[in-house]
Amino acid sequence: MLIAGFPAGAWGTNCYLVAPAAGEECVIIDPGHQATAGVEETLKKHRLKPVAVVLTHGHIDHVASVVPVCGAHDVPAWIHPRDRYMMSDPEKALGRSIGMPLMGELTVGEPDDVQELTDGARLSLAGMEFGVAHAPGHTKGSVTFRMPETPEVPPVLFSGDLLFAGSVGRTDLPGGDHAELLESLARVCLPLDDSTVVLSGHGPQTTIGRERATNPFLTGMTGADAPRRGM
Repeated sequence: MLIAGFPAGAWGTNCYLVAPAAGEECVIIDPGHQATAGVEETLKKHRLKPVAVVLTHGHIDHVASVVPVCGAHDVPAWIHPRDRYMMSDPEKALGRSIGMPLMGELTVGEPDDVQELTDGARLSLAGMEFGVAHAPGHTKGSVTFRMPETPEVPPVLFSGDLLFAGSVGRTDLPGGDHAELLESLARVCLPLDDSTVVLSGHGPQTTIGRERATNPFLTGMTGADAPRRGM
């Protein structure tokens, strides 16, 4: 398996291109602010053909390049319905007033083909399978993508802004909820094997085992610690 990632734009958001191998079809994860050039360079370097863009959530630092990337390659974008509005209205998602400057000129709006993600879905794309888990807390429509273990690589979790090396996602923006974030961490991340590689929306890669042992938000937590909501 080939996973090529690079930090893009003012927020250093990690964009990933995932393929079975060089020279094959690929999936692009979170092409954010100023990611277009990096995407094209990576496609050329590894001779990849994109078939889809998938998004961990709708914040502008993760979706700012969706329209040009999807348009250039005529591919769909996948996003959870609760974050879909953010592609067209990024300022609302950040708590800004309409018309305030937002990192200069950005291409906002939806690509021609938008598909909606659901919790528990399994996406078969480019000859690979991505397990989708709804993981609200950072945003209402945050999701993670999990890839199963293969003979070549351990299991991989694309965690978006749910879990970072040594930290977790912020919850002070519209749609954020700290209790929901903790519930998502306990439900989505903690049941995973310690060998699971975590590729986050920002910062370096880590593993579930390392975060379980050292992350102050996870230390001592178990899957049974997820807050119970409703009746």
